[in-house]
Amino acid sequence: MARTVRWTETATQDLEETAEFIGRDSGFYAAALVRETRAAARSLRTFAERGRLVPEIDAPDIGEIFIRSYRLIYQVTADHVFILAFVHGTRDLTALWQRRGGPRETSP
Repeated sequence: MARTVRWTETATQDLEETAEFIGRDSGFYAAALVRETRAAARSLRTFAERGRLVPEIDAPDIGEIFIRSYRLIYQVTADHVFILAFVHGTRDLTALWQRRGGPRETSP
């Protein structure tokens, strides 16, 4: 079943900030990362179960896939996939969620 993929404002900002940071050194690599990330997110329309459960979060509907060194974190519902965050793999995700108010800040 195809789901609709929706980016949260937070995840969109995460990707934009990452692209801006990488773009300081290479616009080419920044654009390539954005394209790769958007393609991975689109693939979740039909393959939402392809990722793994996020180890720091005890929730069966919160998954992640890796794009290079980054984690694309998403929530799966019956009809949608909500992209919740795009963070570097070395970030302390538990601390990040605490600052942001948790992974379900933009649930349907």
